[in-house]
Amino acid sequence: MFGTRDATGNVDRDGRASVVREGATLAVGRDVDAPPERTARALRDTRRWPDWSPSVRDVESADRYVETGTTGRVRVAGAWVPFRVTAATRLRWDWEVARVPATGHRVDRYSGDPERCRVVIEVPLIAAPYVPVCRRALDRFAALVEGE
Repeated sequence: MFGTRDATGNVDRDGRASVVREGATLAVGRDVDAPPERTARALRDTRRWPDWSPSVRDVESADRYVETGTTGRVRVAGAWVPFRVTAATRLRWDWEVARVPATGHRVDRYSGDPERCRVVIEVPLIAAPYVPVCRRALDRFAALVEGE
């Protein structure tokens, strides 16, 4: 299901994972019933990635919470591959895996609703077949964060 934007530019807020094209990426988003700051902190927590990501089985990094320049390695499909966070702020981070630009991750705030936010994984158009994996990841992530 591809999402739509309303007159203010917000993605539809039905709570389910939706996909919106944003330039050269597909933004896979899902509402989360948790404050944006707590949600973003959980998203940046390398120790929690295997708990919600269907593709990441393990992580090794000196940094628990990613920042610009964080490096490490992730185990995906049985192999360890290096990663580097290329940019990070409180509510957003981007990385490259095996020296290839990969997904972006962000938390969007809802104006007037401090206890709810939208988590988005940005997928390059060339990696569109990865969208179903991102949907599963967001459902698992929401369950983790909302259960805290």
